[in-house]
Amino acid sequence: MTRTTRLAAVPALSARLLDPLQPLLAAGLRLHVGWQFFKSGLAKAQDWDATLFLFQEEYRVPLLSPQLAALAGTAGELILPLLLWAGLATRLSALGLFALNLLAVVSYAHVLLQPGFEGAVGQHVLWGLMLAVTAVYGPGRLSLDAWLATACGSRPGVVAGRP
Repeated sequence: MTRTTRLAAVPALSARLLDPLQPLLAAGLRLHVGWQFFKSGLAKAQDWDATLFLFQEEYRVPLLSPQLAALAGTAGELILPLLLWAGLATRLSALGLFALNLLAVVSYAHVLLQPGFEGAVGQHVLWGLMLAVTAVYGPGRLSLDAWLATACGSRPGVVAGRP
């Protein structure tokens, strides 16, 4: 075996070892990032007066009234994670949460971009990357999207993503 042949075998070996973990990683991403948004939605729903106050006085959501922004944001944070967890309409759910995440950074930029808030911005970047990976690569085989694609006779890799 030549040195080039041995080097070429390394990616193939690593793929054989790691590819079986793709569905678990995709499900883990969906569960973790969905939980972050769901917790936020629960907190907003549990103290609606405080939520309205924050949207009226602190958050600067463009184009929407504070009441509508509070309602839409809370609904999105409660509904989209459920879909993400189930792996149902996963790519759209991930894109919706990505938009909520981006809007949160934009509407709270006057605080988040101040010195000392780098960790909070980093969390939003991490969540955004996790959601982008889910939207681009799909929910993986451990999802209702994959199950529906198989049940309907289409290729899961095309409809539900490969991971």
